[in-house]
Amino acid sequence: MLDSLFVVDASGSVIIEKHWKQLVPRRVIDEFVALAQAQASPDEVPPVMPIETFFLLHIHRHGLLFVAALSSETSPSSVYFFLQRIVDLFMDYFGSVSEITLKDNFVIVYELLEELVDYGSPYITEPCLLKEMIPPPSLLSNVMNAVSIGTQFGPKEPTGAVSTIPWRAQGIKHSANEIFFDIIEELDVILDRRGKLVAGTILGTILCNSKLSGMPDLILALGNKHVISEGLASVHPCVRVARFERDRILSFVPPDGTFRLMDYNVPMASEQMLPIQVKPTIKLYKGGGKLDITIQPKVPSSKNLENVAVSVTLPSDVASVRTTPNIGQCSFDPKTKVLKWTVGKVAGDLSSTGIPLLSAQLLADAAVDLSTSKKSITFAVEFRINMFSSSGLRIESLAVQNEAYTPFKAGRGYTKAGRFHMRFL
Repeated sequence: MLDSLFVVDASGSVIIEKHWKQLVPRRVIDEFVALAQAQASPDEVPPVMPIETFFLLHIHRHGLLFVAALSSETSPSSVYFFLQRIVDLFMDYFGSVSEITLKDNFVIVYELLEELVDYGSPYITEPCLLKEMIPPPSLLSNVMNAVSIGTQFGPKEPTGAVSTIPWRAQGIKHSANEIFFDIIEELDVILDRRGKLVAGTILGTILCNSKLSGMPDLILALGNKHVISEGLASVHPCVRVARFERDRILSFVPPDGTFRLMDYNVPMASEQMLPIQVKPTIKLYKGGGKLDITIQPKVPSSKNLENVAVSVTLPSDVASVRTTPNIGQCSFDPKTKVLKWTVGKVAGDLSSTGIPLLSAQLLADAAVDLSTSKKSITFAVEFRINMFSSSGLRIESLAVQNEAYTPFKAGRGYTKAGRFHMRFL
């Protein structure tokens, strides 16, 4: 699968380099970095680059490029999934992922990569087992390792190796048995100028934080579970797939700690499923133009839209913008031609606050006719709604078997905008 892994910082320097199957020449990654830096942003770098006899696949996370080099044909999705797994593992171990964090924990990083992969193939990826072999960094272990006192802080054999379940060790004990679920949904949407849906998908994730003693067997029932049948879903290896496919019930023995229980996506049938409505009105003419934007929430009155913002990419001939918002603040970047309206909080019930409205005057050279501009105007919308599921999926019930205790259980979640764009040609 993987021949080598490189982690590249924002300046193009390689800070982590690990080879498993063969030594990938440094000139290969140098050529990749040169091609990547030629792009306007890291998101515009081609996801797969053939260089010499290798294929380079990458993800951009936390200002770093995680690059996998392959010499044989492999499913790209499995490579991307494994790269994301590495990032999640670093986040779990170090609390953050950055150039400084990785450099401060070089030894642990390379120990993890040694256990994660066996001759290019994923081997041990469960955090609970890795933490038994490679303890996460702590102040005490850092001091003891620095002065080389004792070996109890170094790698050790996993006590969970005798467990019949590879993702959960034997003999786990917690003083308070509790489990938490988060349903997080992200909306990827493209709308036309009339607000009609061109393409839309709800990307959902169910996160679980399990702090349960012993070897509990859980049965999690979901409300409005038919929405999963209409889309695609992937589950953690702990989930019994046969029962999930038959009944859409999650039956599993959970790993200890935080893990991603399920990912799913739900296709959007119409714009009626959107929790927000953005209505722009644009008039372009010689020497300038006029732009009006209104925002209307489509959520229950008890819910609020948080962190609402609208970014408008204007034609390159626009020189400046005069804005008059009735709520929030506006800024205009004359280089990128992006007008950003930061609204903030919008109440679901507008009876007391009124509809958020932005009126803007677009100014251009007197000889320039903006109505003939061929560049499209696009709107990017940001928002977050706490304790709200756009698909309607929810936690209905949780049953615990094989253990006598009754755990404390709670659920929460939020919906946020992903790539939420409106194209106004």
